[in-house]
Amino acid sequence: MPAPTHTPPLPATTGGVDSRLPWWALALPALAFIVLLALIANPSEAHAAAGDPMISRVVEHIQQTVLGWL
Repeated sequence: MPAPTHTPPLPATTGGVDSRLPWWALALPALAFIVLLALIANPSEAHAAAGDPMISRVVEHIQQTVLGWL
């Protein structure tokens, strides 16, 4: 009966794997969020939400904040 063969363990990686994200991995989702928020917060297109003035003021404030960043 043959004896089982043992495979040697793989050596640990000493190359230093880079765990940092590239700049675009954070910038693209943030840009997509800002664009979608600007599309949602456009009060000229929000005809259905015209009944509550508090909501429209909040939406306008968010829009001014987002447009101030761009």
